[in-house]
Amino acid sequence: MISYILWDASPEIFTIPEFLGFGPLPVRWYGLLFAAGFLVGQQIMIYIFKKEGKSLEDIDSLTLYMVLSTVIGARVGHFLFYEPEVLFRNPMEVILPPYAGLASHGAVVGIILGLWLYSRSRKSSGQTFFWVADRMVIVIALAGAFIRFGNLMNSEIVGKPTDVPWGFIFMQNTEFRQIPRHPAQLYESISCFILTFVLFWIWNRYKAATPRGLMVGVFFVWVFTLRFLYEFLKENQEAFEANYALNMGQFLSIPVVLLGIYFIIKSRNSPLQRPA
Repeated sequence: MISYILWDASPEIFTIPEFLGFGPLPVRWYGLLFAAGFLVGQQIMIYIFKKEGKSLEDIDSLTLYMVLSTVIGARVGHFLFYEPEVLFRNPMEVILPPYAGLASHGAVVGIILGLWLYSRSRKSSGQTFFWVADRMVIVIALAGAFIRFGNLMNSEIVGKPTDVPWGFIFMQNTEFRQIPRHPAQLYESISCFILTFVLFWIWNRYKAATPRGLMVGVFFVWVFTLRFLYEFLKENQEAFEANYALNMGQFLSIPVVLLGIYFIIKSRNSPLQRPA
């Protein structure tokens, strides 16, 4: 007997009716979850700033840097890695709706640049690049969990066919709804939720004495090692990927994992290694 889960969730929560020439505007689960990642993450950073005696006045600025760098980096990364011809033909598509493509590897680059810009003017307060980055990865992991669950609500980034009893039939996806498939989005979402708690545990153990770069390294190795492995269970995002043994997501994950290993090894030489 074949068992599976019939997934027929609507990507839309409700629709705001037309008013004064604007609309109708659909409110989607993906957008709500994307925003929730930043809002909940902001509360986590407020808690961390309070515990470590940092100025709460910097939170709004940090949040703005993160929102802009994440969205811009993810958009540019999507076009650069998956649709470069669109990026060079019409660069304005990066900032124009409907924002149908976001690449996590591009978001990583954008966030690194955003944190670097943010920390440049706050070194005197102890908010160095790695101080901020080691704590922000807790928030980023949580946001990743929310975003991947949003992908599930959109019935996108689906897995390959499977006969496991938790296979999903994605009824809202007209291209891939015929047979049960791996809920790859759910795998990644759960992995990111677990990572959020792991990273928070590391920070809670060390707090101000967190070894520099340790949490960034753990984040990189955890997320992108699993990303590399999960890609074997997922349908390719673009047709050109079928011509290669590894897809674009896997190629891009390898250097990030190596960088994460480097940060973990380097953190062992940090002078701040004793629990607070």
